[in-house]
Amino acid sequence: MPGVELPDLGWTADRAAALPAGCEPGRVARVDRGRLTVRTAAGEQRAALAAGLHDAATGPAVGDWVALRGELAVAVLPRTSAFTRTAAGRTSAAQVVAANVDTVLVVDALIGEARVRRIERYLAVAWSSGAAPAVVLTKADLCPDVPAVVAQVGEDAPGVPVLPVSSVTGAGLEAVRALLPPGGTAAMVGPSGVGKSSLANALAGRAVAVTRDIRDDGRGRHTTTARELHLLPGGGLLIDTPGMRELGLRDDADGVDRAFADVAELAAGCRYRDCAHRTEPGCAVAAALEAGRLDPARYTSWRKLQAEAHRQELRVDARARAQERARLRALHRAQRAQPNRVR
Repeated sequence: MPGVELPDLGWTADRAAALPAGCEPGRVARVDRGRLTVRTAAGEQRAALAAGLHDAATGPAVGDWVALRGELAVAVLPRTSAFTRTAAGRTSAAQVVAANVDTVLVVDALIGEARVRRIERYLAVAWSSGAAPAVVLTKADLCPDVPAVVAQVGEDAPGVPVLPVSSVTGAGLEAVRALLPPGGTAAMVGPSGVGKSSLANALAGRAVAVTRDIRDDGRGRHTTTARELHLLPGGGLLIDTPGMRELGLRDDADGVDRAFADVAELAAGCRYRDCAHRTEPGCAVAAALEAGRLDPARYTSWRKLQAEAHRQELRVDARARAQERARLRALHRAQRAQPNRVR
């Protein structure tokens, strides 16, 4: 890839203060087994990781800016945002999916199984990322009633644009491109088979991601195997990500409340601040449920994601306490091992 200006890669002047002396900035386009593909003002290059940058949570992810000293990445510059999930399994470990993004495109298909509940989950994580979310509904050419589905999703995505598109006909692509101004970065997230790779190719105007034939049920097949940063013809940047079998919430209830802004607003109107929204008098949520102003399924989803975020917060706290205890034990052992220690 020929060299480009750093602002075209999303660089902003305020990042320069964090760049170590003698280093050049580069943006991570791909991570492969501890080696990076990095885009710089001089072009694309490969870089190895310095010691201390191999941690999954703090090491470089696609979209990160790194400090390069020759062919060695020696530091990760501070992130402005990060789409982060809890790694699969019963753990509190964080996994950064995409860093320094301005927009999170939550991608799902207009056909197939019910999509609203999983879109709510993706939106909760997206709101927690520090970026602005948008919902992109693909395969509009295969849906018999696009407006009805868009309206259904829109009811459960307050304050978020819902954009129907077809990568085959090109319908709706301009609305998505409008979210990707020059130097702006968007990350596409969503389950496998919803058309993320086809959308990436349509936005790029060339084949940047492998696609496969759709199945008999209209869904695509899993194709993307690694996260990758693409520079689009209009100057925007797009991070394509593999489909996620699991999307665990982080320890951030604020993201859930923003994804469920309508329910959170109702809850703020309850008579008691610690209202459990069951049988308490003056419960605004229960009143909305009884009056039919709140979908019971959406309320159940809100409670489920709130509880999941709370459990994750407890896990993170427990992990932090265990790490601190281990640190203190190591410190005490080191002090006892000192030959000149006063006894």
